Amino acid sequence: MAGHSKWANIQHRKGRQDSIRSKLFSKLSKEITVAAKMGDPDPDKNPRLRLAVKEAKAVSMPKDNIERAIKKSIGGDADTYEEIRYEGYGPGGVAVIVEAMTDNRNRTASNVRSTFAKNGGNLGETGSVGFMFEKKGEITYPASVGDADSVMLAAIEAGAEDVESSDEGHVIWCADTDLNEVSNALETALGESTSTKFVWQPSTTTELDLDGMQKLMKLIDALEDDDDVQRVTANFEASDDVMNQL
Repeated sequence: MAGHSKWANIQHRKGRQDSIRSKLFSKLSKEITVAAKMGDPDPDKNPRLRLAVKEAKAVSMPKDNIERAIKKSIGGDADTYEEIRYEGYGPGGVAVIVEAMTDNRNRTASNVRSTFAKNGGNLGETGSVGFMFEKKGEITYPASVGDADSVMLAAIEAGAEDVESSDEGHVIWCADTDLNEVSNALETALGESTSTKFVWQPSTTTELDLDGMQKLMKLIDALEDDDDVQRVTANFEASDDVMNQL
């Protein structure tokens, strides 16, 4: 859990949001189009599409972009994408999961393998690190939505599994298969969430020093720069002192 929440903090500290905004919107548009193409183009009737749209709104993706991505699936001119998960090890032995959406499996595999090799890591076989993670639903709320006890009560009633509250906000976890139902129930109780998405929650973490963290960030940045890569998750752990130096 620590690895996942801290990575979000790292991205914020690095101030990369503006520079990767266009690329992020492109990845979200792809997810929306694929979700709409696989099911109903109405978010209210398509749980996966609803979550994709919600995540897009969470990062202030323009409404026009969202509607255009949905219409692309209806028009029948959307590319056919294949969802692939890659697993490997980064600097310091950190386990890394790369989720991709591609129209050319060979190109993506070659690029991901090369990126690992160039940045002190190595791509493994499917399942080589997956056992160190569990797919979960993650729903976040700002601290202003309520105190820890009230959020915990709402989460329990909604069917969530765990809650972590801090001065920065509330993070609620549930089984991946329950994300749509739990997020709907929480929305009724607490209002609109900050973020609702699937995550790979590490069951074990690897401690890194400042040098190790810098090397890992370089690898993850390079992976995320690939247009075919949707998400990257790593099971790192770092002290507050290291985090503050990044």
